[in-house]
Amino acid sequence: MANYTPQRIAQLAVEAGTKKAGLPLPSMLILGFLAGAFISMGYLLDIRVTANLPENWGTFGSFLGAAVFPLGLILIILAGGELLTGNMMSVSFAFLSKKVTIGWLLKNWLWITISNFVGAIFVAYVFGNLAGLTDHGPFLAKTVAMAQTKLDEGFWESLYSAIGCNWLVGLAVWLSYGAEDVGGKILAIWFPIMGFVAIGFQHVVANMFIIPAAIFAGYFTWMDYFRNFIPVYIGNAIGGSIFVALAYWLAYIGNVSPASLEENQLSNKRIRKIQGAKE
Repeated sequence: MANYTPQRIAQLAVEAGTKKAGLPLPSMLILGFLAGAFISMGYLLDIRVTANLPENWGTFGSFLGAAVFPLGLILIILAGGELLTGNMMSVSFAFLSKKVTIGWLLKNWLWITISNFVGAIFVAYVFGNLAGLTDHGPFLAKTVAMAQTKLDEGFWESLYSAIGCNWLVGLAVWLSYGAEDVGGKILAIWFPIMGFVAIGFQHVVANMFIIPAAIFAGYFTWMDYFRNFIPVYIGNAIGGSIFVALAYWLAYIGNVSPASLEENQLSNKRIRKIQGAKE
């Protein structure tokens, strides 16, 4: 199971962020819609798996939900998709490396936010409401309880929770860049995503599904959603762009001499040749 060093992952993150910022608008919108839908499907799977579990299972039930939730990011990374929280890390990396301008970064975040929202709303309304997967019985109760938990947190609680969330989501994307094969990428994604869900951190795109799903069922209001959206968006941006992108950029690129970067590239090439010979 081949993998790259953290130094090489930093270079790959710059390349990925540059490509994401340069995508044509139609591609951004399509891939953003898919990513919003995929994350929502992971959340929907969480609800369908855990809603009927006995209460005395306690946090083990939460773990089971967290264990299946990573389906969303796995689909995005392997099948293709543009996720806001992942781009908060990778496009920030490209910006710090002066590969994209602040205007390109903000444009990318804007269009991916909109398209992620449309994808999430589609799943919440069509599958949750019209197909009836979240609007009756224990599934409705679970959906409302999950949404209520998100909305009960105040501004600062939501913001700090969101920082922790995208620290882990950014690391999941970061680790996926470090794996060359499908199995390695799935493992790299699964652990951090399972962790943030089990902990209960707030994810802006996941909330685009769970809170509207409860709204479509007759609970809460769009103003409630908007009050949650702002701090979670800010916190996710901080977690991905500062705690992952800035930290690793300073460690592996910003404070490293060009000669050291070139040596790291040559070292990675030698490692690839050795691994290829063994295979």
